[in-house]
Amino acid sequence: MTPETDQILNLSAMKLITEFAPALGTQYGQGMAQVVAVLLFMAGQDVERGAAIRVAENADMRTLFGALAPQMADEILRKELETAARSPEGALTISALNTVNARLRRLLIRLHAALDDSGADATAVWTVLKAMAARRTVTLPAL
Repeated sequence: MTPETDQILNLSAMKLITEFAPALGTQYGQGMAQVVAVLLFMAGQDVERGAAIRVAENADMRTLFGALAPQMADEILRKELETAARSPEGALTISALNTVNARLRRLLIRLHAALDDSGADATAVWTVLKAMAARRTVTLPAL
């Protein structure tokens, strides 16, 4: 059996939090070890599902842009939404997905502001934002 990266990170975090942290002599040291363990758990989860999360978020935003672009009175924003809705995903590395995700999020913010400014219903934007938050929820193991 070859351990996967997420398993290595999670096992390291468990060792740190259950064995090493309690053995440290100061509360500060124990607290810092616990913080590092939580970061390892978070990194382990991101390694396992990070690409899937970002691809799903990007797809949700593109779908939203395609659906709402025709409603935009601002021609420049409408064209940007249409272009983004048709844009391909590209590379599936986390860094490439993060770059695309950040660009789409900036456009999502502009779309949300335009909807608010015009008094239009922004429920669809909030639905996408809630789904994005739910996907990124980190679950820490019970100790």
